[in-house]
Amino acid sequence: MAEFEIAIRGLEVYAHHGVLQFERDLGQIFVIDATLTVDAGTADDLEESVSYAEIAELIADDVKQNPVNLIETLAHRLHGKVMAKSPRIKRAEITVHKPSAPIELKFEDVFVTYRGDNA
Repeated sequence: MAEFEIAIRGLEVYAHHGVLQFERDLGQIFVIDATLTVDAGTADDLEESVSYAEIAELIADDVKQNPVNLIETLAHRLHGKVMAKSPRIKRAEITVHKPSAPIELKFEDVFVTYRGDNA
């Protein structure tokens, strides 16, 4: 086995998270980044690794469901679901971006990151 990093960047999901009622009613795009440290084989066999397609689907499905007030809560929940997907995943970092956050100032991005090991 070898240690690999698998990353998904810029996964866009339309969802209804937020503290303000209009965020819940109207929804907005959230962008998710996920970086996984995986123990995988080198035999060119998906059975010895983790499917990034399945991880992307797991994340997208979860973001669409069960709205929360805080993107911190969402990042933590996504981390737990990703870590539970496979014992091959040793560490994960999940970043939730909220590019349309309700801020009355010009800004590039708002995001939170949760990272942790499979302890």
